[in-house]
Amino acid sequence: MSLAQLPTPLEFLPRASTAWGCGKRLWIKRDDLTGSTLTGNKVRKLEFIAGFAETHGFNTLITCGGLQSNHARATANVCAKLGWHCELVLRGRDPVGEGNTLLDQLFGAQVTAVEPRRYTEHLDSLLEQRAEHHRSQGRHPLIIPTGGSNGLGIWGYVSGAEELVADMAAADITNATIVTATGSGGTQAGLTLGMALFQPDCSVWGFAVCDDEQYFTDKVSADICEAQGMWSALACENIQINTNDAHVGPGYGRATEPVYERIAALASLEGIILDPVYTGKAFHGLCEELAQGAFPEATDIIFVHTGGIYGIFPHGQQLAAAASHPASWVN
Repeated sequence: MSLAQLPTPLEFLPRASTAWGCGKRLWIKRDDLTGSTLTGNKVRKLEFIAGFAETHGFNTLITCGGLQSNHARATANVCAKLGWHCELVLRGRDPVGEGNTLLDQLFGAQVTAVEPRRYTEHLDSLLEQRAEHHRSQGRHPLIIPTGGSNGLGIWGYVSGAEELVADMAAADITNATIVTATGSGGTQAGLTLGMALFQPDCSVWGFAVCDDEQYFTDKVSADICEAQGMWSALACENIQINTNDAHVGPGYGRATEPVYERIAALASLEGIILDPVYTGKAFHGLCEELAQGAFPEATDIIFVHTGGIYGIFPHGQQLAAAASHPASWVN
């Protein structure tokens, strides 16, 4: 199902390269431009998930995440476009109508907020309970996992990797490393499998915004195995799963002052907005690693911008403070 505005641009970052590239060229894959309210990486996965739902007669999508989940917002948008019902089971108390949660409401999604501990301990049963409720109302619900990350959603970034290989050829990039923020693992899984299929000499690194390296090794491996079990054409050997978990900071959805400052500095240098939950944290981690001599084999670093602009608004005070001195990050 066609939902995203594709292909997205691959852009060179000349001033960021000078400031933070440490001799390498920095590029950004603008998957924040996949749409307006449907912006970001989630729509690539939802093209395949919604297509599956339509083919199999589902008319209600149920998914989950944090109160400011980009995936939840994108799912609500897709349901509104298709005339389907949407329920979002979100971790947190008393959703505030700002950022993604405001958009969830505008798209007509049914939002069920769940106390964090109960959410963590009983998510699967909560989702099934909500699905049974919708069945009792005559609907046909499909449960989508966190972030749309599974063996079906992985297709979004297997396809995205093929697009990126074409971008690299057009830009004469021959020795690159690809970096993405990773939270639910699906984008990392799709890129890892896709590059193994289409450009096996190009490594993919997920910069964790939560959890740890072992979690993502297990999750990415599980998603890839699930996909390969369903589609033999995805069979591929010697897949390397790379995760950097050194920059999670105080936890998911929480950023440090240097992350806010890096976001403000990149915005002033290149006119590109990152968010404190995913892309800003990962890009800051990338720059810190480059300063320590990381990725010595690469001449080019491609950062995949997975969107999340609506996530900046709950962090407005911290970002406004950082914007008052963005030059502190420019060497």
